[in-house]
Amino acid sequence: MRMFILLSLCVAGWGQDGKLIFQKSFPGSTPPWVKIVVERSGQAVYTEAPDDAQPLTFKLNDAETAAMYALAEKLDWFSRPLESGLPVAKMGDKTLRYESPANTQEQKFNYSSDVDAQQLTDWFERISESERYLLELERSARFDKLGVNRVILQIQAAYEKKRLVAVDQYLKWLDRVTKNESYLNMARERAARLAEMFRNPAPPVEGSKQ
Repeated sequence: MRMFILLSLCVAGWGQDGKLIFQKSFPGSTPPWVKIVVERSGQAVYTEAPDDAQPLTFKLNDAETAAMYALAEKLDWFSRPLESGLPVAKMGDKTLRYESPANTQEQKFNYSSDVDAQQLTDWFERISESERYLLELERSARFDKLGVNRVILQIQAAYEKKRLVAVDQYLKWLDRVTKNESYLNMARERAARLAEMFRNPAPPVEGSKQ
């Protein structure tokens, strides 16, 4: 009975104070290396180099965080192998890890046929895409004002394809473009419309996949 109680307490500890970590190394891709940390609170950190002195920090909303942690729980917090072993092309060395004060578990793989692992990996890929777009928006807003319109169009297309997460992080730069007359009028108008979409998203259609 005592052993059962201890085991139950151990299992209950998974996912309470831990954090999800994704790391990918894929030389030749953009970026060639990435690490993403997502805490239970939704606070997240994105880095593109092991020695990155200025990582991007942001916050996922409650629904995004809950979806990722639900998938990690379905994967038993990475306590079982995820590598398919199938003869597939090199898709990058990936690691999914769960860390908490009491438990640490990880799995490394190139390709997984587990649907839950695929979905969780896609969440992290979407985070990576989102941060790349954010970096490009910041760069163009600072140094390439003529290129801002192109970047905003790319961000809008990604949003419509449901490839963006934590969209509140874009508002600072979209508002800056909207209010600054040194940018092209079409860029300012698009930035204003996109910021409005992010602040007041359309309600999901019943029965649609999020």
